[in-house]
Amino acid sequence: MDSAYLPIGDSRLHYSVFGTGSRLLLCFHGYGESATSFAFLDELLTREFTVVAIDLPFHGGTQWQGEACLEPRDLLAALERLIIGFPWLQGGWWLLGYSMGGRVALQLLELVPEKIRRMVLLAPDGLHVNPWYWLSTQTLTGNYVFRRTMKRPAWLFFLLRTGNRLKLVNPSLFKFTSHYIDDEDARQQLYARWMAMRAFRPGLPAIARLIRDHQIPVELLYGSFDRIIRWQRAERFKRSCSPYCKLTLLSAGHQLLQPKFMEIIVNALYLPIA
Repeated sequence: MDSAYLPIGDSRLHYSVFGTGSRLLLCFHGYGESATSFAFLDELLTREFTVVAIDLPFHGGTQWQGEACLEPRDLLAALERLIIGFPWLQGGWWLLGYSMGGRVALQLLELVPEKIRRMVLLAPDGLHVNPWYWLSTQTLTGNYVFRRTMKRPAWLFFLLRTGNRLKLVNPSLFKFTSHYIDDEDARQQLYARWMAMRAFRPGLPAIARLIRDHQIPVELLYGSFDRIIRWQRAERFKRSCSPYCKLTLLSAGHQLLQPKFMEIIVNALYLPIA
């Protein structure tokens, strides 16, 4: 995989590229991952696609400054500048987003639906509004509490442990949350990453209408045992996009970017929606 940087203001987004195919595939990773998470797809995609995988702020090799917020239109403009350097592309974009990256893919479709040929989302964030995320990133009071909690999380640990002991908190969610707040560096990364991505707020009714109007095939892949992002939350979105959206359940939890699912992911980029 080759790599380089996209300048956005005082920051630089790192990206990786592989393949020389005539179709452009833009990939967006999940929380705590990076562009290299898509490397295992190289084997099956390299002939058909030119794959551009982006490191989001405070991930991978991206050099992000301070508490700057990545604006969706700034990302779009940077991608359009980058694509000029690939004269062999035939036009049109394919989107592949995993977890947090699904929210990015949804926002791009909302901005430029006429460019999108297909979108594949793996356990995507963005199809359900997490009230805690919304309060923490979109309101002054919520952001104040969020910042303070990331510095002094004792009260949150108490609530989580009590909830887990009383079986009020799902064990998988408890384990996932504890992993990201138990370490001071991890807490500061959580705060920085959430705040840097706070401008990505896809409007689902508008996106569903655009998918229907532009007849964009959308494939949703979920883990049937996922307790972080549940597949049931996608049902309403699927119905609103009918007949252009398909939902497939895999025998897995939340981690779907794995070589054992390679053929399923690749097929989702090619096969028509039944």
